[in-house]
Amino acid sequence: MSVFTLDTKKDNLVTVQVLDEACTELGVAVPVTEKESYRTLLAVFHEAAEDLMSLEGPDLGPDLERFPRGKIYKPEPEDNPLGAWAFRCHAIDKQAPPGGLLEGRSIAIKDCVALAGVPMMMGSSIFDSYTPDIDATLVTRILEAGGIITGRAVCENLCHSGTSHSAASGVVHNPYAHGYSSGGSSSGSGALVGSGAVDMAIGADQGGSIRIPAGWCGLYGLKPTHGLVPYTGCGSNEPTNDHAGPITRTLLDNALLLQAIAGTDGIDDRSFGAPVPAALPDYHGNLLASKDPKNLSGVRIGIIRESLDRPGMDPRVLEKFHSAVDGMKKLGATVEEVSIPMHKHGAAIWTGISKAGGAATKLGITYGRRGYIMNDLNAHLAPLTQSAWDQMYPSSKNIFLNGIYAMRKYPTLLGHATNLSLKLRQDYDKALASYSVLVSPTLPYIANSHATTPFACATPENPAAPLDLIGKQLGLTSNTAPFNQSGHPALAMPCGMLEIEEGPLTGTGTRLPVSLQVVGKWFGEEDVYRVAYAWSLDNDWKQL
Repeated sequence: MSVFTLDTKKDNLVTVQVLDEACTELGVAVPVTEKESYRTLLAVFHEAAEDLMSLEGPDLGPDLERFPRGKIYKPEPEDNPLGAWAFRCHAIDKQAPPGGLLEGRSIAIKDCVALAGVPMMMGSSIFDSYTPDIDATLVTRILEAGGIITGRAVCENLCHSGTSHSAASGVVHNPYAHGYSSGGSSSGSGALVGSGAVDMAIGADQGGSIRIPAGWCGLYGLKPTHGLVPYTGCGSNEPTNDHAGPITRTLLDNALLLQAIAGTDGIDDRSFGAPVPAALPDYHGNLLASKDPKNLSGVRIGIIRESLDRPGMDPRVLEKFHSAVDGMKKLGATVEEVSIPMHKHGAAIWTGISKAGGAATKLGITYGRRGYIMNDLNAHLAPLTQSAWDQMYPSSKNIFLNGIYAMRKYPTLLGHATNLSLKLRQDYDKALASYSVLVSPTLPYIANSHATTPFACATPENPAAPLDLIGKQLGLTSNTAPFNQSGHPALAMPCGMLEIEEGPLTGTGTRLPVSLQVVGKWFGEEDVYRVAYAWSLDNDWKQL
């Protein structure tokens, strides 16, 4: 270690008592004869830390002359029928060249993506006073491509729910069935695109949070290869499972939005393995240039056998899934089942990392990172206060409790789960050495009804029981979360509809979307898109 001085100021706050408290927290003791020496060293560190905290960090603030944003307001309920808007705004690039990839397209961003000057709540009243002063990298790229950001889409409470009844602003309704979930945590993104309120949206996906709303709202939602889309300026869950990506009504639009936002930004360490934007494949253009886009001859598709019997799997979903895969076979693809036993452990591996690592991230522990850390955001949770705790959704409380328990009871759990993530990736890679893509049902069941008492409606007289709220998403991410930890690109695509059999619309004939997941090699988004595009050209999923 390096110590540059042993001199400290007279008003230094580090006393022997402070040293003793640090030792108690570590569960160790320092001999009395050494206490003053270690007090001095701790006092030296205290002053170095104080000096560091006073230094200005990098200035990532946007040029507001070039990238103005106005018309910032929280919409009234009558202007927000699905409850999907967190805030409205109008942000553009005044210097965007004509003919940009996203020229004139309206785009909503999930309410965990920084857009300077526009309040950001991450679905929680804990952040009701927070307004970022930077733009996420993907925001800048959208604007530079000619896109128009028309607002923030509601995200679920701290991005910690796969259903859409946890946000402090209230429930987000499915565009196909009022009173039913749009999926989470990118709930507003799915509802707004699905209803046609915007052309496209950005979601963030730490366990399925792009693919769940895409799946339940009849959309294309891509969790890209880990790091392909820089995460700079987005609220983090845990760095190894953070992903941001596009949610769109058509496959071509999905490829177009990915084209605009992908490529390393040289800031976010997640993105350091990705190509620079200029070296990316032409995802959108190559699809359009295909002379026979329906032809899947030479494509090998592996059905993940272990994905078919996940908890809560509706047999009707399996029937739609197999019918869709048969459609790929008719287009010339070779389709086979492949066994990947580790897939059944994927969600558990994700749990070990997302709980232990997620709690650490929320508490401001960001060791081992290079890039830009949103400390002004993290300061609302670190240190954790009773007030913040009382405002949390049960899933968030569970993450903190699980994380602290793991740190004390299983201190190497996070490291072991990280090693298992590598094995998980290797096993998928082994299968993908023989197949162009892998497929599975995205979700085990169609969208369900909201909890009887949504989180925002709870009162002391009418509480929302934690298990009732969380129970609405049991088994939901068993096929999505594994790919957050393996890092492979995974696309949710609509493949049919099923009649509601649960909740207030039972018996009305109302139908909700079913989704199929296509998984590719790392940075193999083109293979994923080719398969999904071919099937989409040959099928009208709403009629299936």
